[in-house]
Amino acid sequence: MSGDDSNDGEYGALRRFQSIDGGRAGLPTVRESSAMLQWTPVAEEGGASAFNIGEYWRLLVKHRVVIAATFAVCLALGAAATMLMTPVYTATTTLQIDRQAAKVTEDDDTSPRDSMVAGEEFFQTQYGLLRSRSLSLRVIDSLGLASSDKFLKQMGVTPSKPEPGKRPPNRREQVLRLVQANLGVNPVRGSRLVSVTFDSPDAQLSARVANAFAENFIQSNLDRRFESSSYAREFLEQRLAQVKAKLEESERQLVAYAAQQQIIETGDHAGAAQSLDTNNLLALNSALAAAKTERVRAEERWREAKSAPLMSLPEVLQSQTVQQLSQERARLTAEYEQKLRVFKPDFPEMRQLKAQIDEVNRQIQAEAGNIRASIQAQYTIAMNQEASLQQQVAGLKSDVLDLRDRSIQYNILQREVDTSRTLYEGLLQRYKEIGVAGGITTNNISVVDRADPPLGPSKPNLMLNMLLAAVLGLGLGVLAAFVIEALDETLGTPDDVEQKLGVPILGSIPLLEKGVTPPEALADIRSGFAEAYYSLRTALQFSTPDGIPRSLLVTSTRPGEGKSTTSLAVALNLARLGQRVLLIDADLRNPSMHRNLGADNGRGLSNVLAGVSTLAAVVQSTGASALSFVACGPLPPNPAELLAGSRVRAFLEEAQARYDVVVMDGPPILGLADAPVLASMVGGTIFVLESRGTRRGQARHALARLRMGRARLLGAVLTKFNTKTASYDYAYDYDYGVDTKKRAQG
Repeated sequence: MSGDDSNDGEYGALRRFQSIDGGRAGLPTVRESSAMLQWTPVAEEGGASAFNIGEYWRLLVKHRVVIAATFAVCLALGAAATMLMTPVYTATTTLQIDRQAAKVTEDDDTSPRDSMVAGEEFFQTQYGLLRSRSLSLRVIDSLGLASSDKFLKQMGVTPSKPEPGKRPPNRREQVLRLVQANLGVNPVRGSRLVSVTFDSPDAQLSARVANAFAENFIQSNLDRRFESSSYAREFLEQRLAQVKAKLEESERQLVAYAAQQQIIETGDHAGAAQSLDTNNLLALNSALAAAKTERVRAEERWREAKSAPLMSLPEVLQSQTVQQLSQERARLTAEYEQKLRVFKPDFPEMRQLKAQIDEVNRQIQAEAGNIRASIQAQYTIAMNQEASLQQQVAGLKSDVLDLRDRSIQYNILQREVDTSRTLYEGLLQRYKEIGVAGGITTNNISVVDRADPPLGPSKPNLMLNMLLAAVLGLGLGVLAAFVIEALDETLGTPDDVEQKLGVPILGSIPLLEKGVTPPEALADIRSGFAEAYYSLRTALQFSTPDGIPRSLLVTSTRPGEGKSTTSLAVALNLARLGQRVLLIDADLRNPSMHRNLGADNGRGLSNVLAGVSTLAAVVQSTGASALSFVACGPLPPNPAELLAGSRVRAFLEEAQARYDVVVMDGPPILGLADAPVLASMVGGTIFVLESRGTRRGQARHALARLRMGRARLLGAVLTKFNTKTASYDYAYDYDYGVDTKKRAQG
């Protein structure tokens, strides 16, 4: 609860009840009372509250024994576990992995260049190869780790024994699992280096295995390269034989056809006669071929210009005009952004700059559109030129038809021969290069640092383990403290009363030492017990604007919480101030005050309420001159009906007329209707709670019953408060200035 007008919590509900009936009997509302006590209500459990380091610190101090015990246990377990661990030695080999090996020939890579994966993917592939099953098996075979049980014993593993009737265990697979489990591949960030580590209880073995992984990884890489070139050689040999046979067959067909058709080659052309029409046709054919090429090129450019974004065209990007306009736009944009820090976009100068930028953008778009239109025009011209030449060539067909008829098949055969020869020469050159590259063992992997036997174990790390155990112990201890606090339903400290119940605390009474009775402690005015009740009396004096209410009811949740002692102490302290005080034992079911005072219980309150006696007749004197006492009297058969009658109010009015303060030792609240009835008739109610004895749910239920009776709750008193189990600030308050022989525990 964070404000006076909050509708949450029991204290807020109590405040609403009292604000409605605040003027009754001249009593102030709880809002006024709490202001005098300088008490600020806190957030009820479940509501939003600010983070308070002090509260958490007090909680940790409160459960310091649990935290310390958990911390010590975790430290002991961490030390024991570290001592029992087998020392592990880690050997490290450093490799450098390049994406390409140094070139020895012009092109010594038999795989296509596109298969060379760049960046992170390539290195992740290499790391995967280092962790691969095949490389581990290669290392196992090279070192002979699976030939006997020696490696298993060195690794601290007991070899599996074959069971009768079952297949014997595969030692190689067992060794493989051990090797892969203890292998580490750690790339060095920001470099091409990678550390290959191996862990084992034997330093020599760790170094051997780590170096074996590096050596076998390099060798396996070379083997893959050699196998790739070997496959390429075999493939090229087969293709060379096929292409050579095809070339020979094509040449024979060409010679036979030329002899049959009487086609004789003269220079670059062939024909029976070189006429003007033939020359013109050749010239037009050349021009037509060039026009087609230009048309195809122009068509491709137009297709790209039509489909691609306008500003991404190479012609647009290379245009001097566009570049100049882009520079001007960049300049204007930079000026606009700079002035935008000072002026708003609606400023005239900013609008002018914006208009200039828009104009430059329009000019760029216009220039780009002109370039695209130029590309389209070039394509149209090329297409028209091709069509014109095509028409001219078609006009000469009749003149050279015979020559064309005899040259078509010849040209086909000639092209086939040329194609076969080119393919054969290319394959032959490639075959020669692979033959040279296959014998050169270039590699892109090299060893930077070989593994040496480590001088000391890498595991276990005593300091690290102890640090982890300490952090874990501290964390578990704090967690246990919070769990215990969350599960704790009791009200142990004054803060618990205020925070969990939303009720102001009037005072906290320390727990008495063994063998010390409440009357004895009250008789010693220097005892912590008496000092606590002095503080309670002071708090009561400021509980209302008019001081202590004329009539007080002291009640509790259940019996045995110290309400009778509190009633007696309040009455005695008020009497010591010179006030006339009347102490009434109003517990008509289980009275005890007459035993504390050594008074007669033959007559008392029950006689007055039954109408058989008067107040003056039942008042008894006590050891204190200003303190009078009214006992309970004979136990009535119906206490609730007796207390609910009009005679109780008349009795209180008569008592208040004769005495300054009337203190009533009331019955417990839970299970009985007496206390709420009495609370509705008195000027103020004191709610007594036993520290660590009253549960939160019980106290809330009791407070709810008091609210139903429209009680004017002044606050709560926490009794039997053991400061030894509380935080240091409470202990200091009660220990200060108290004789150690007579003080209460705390």
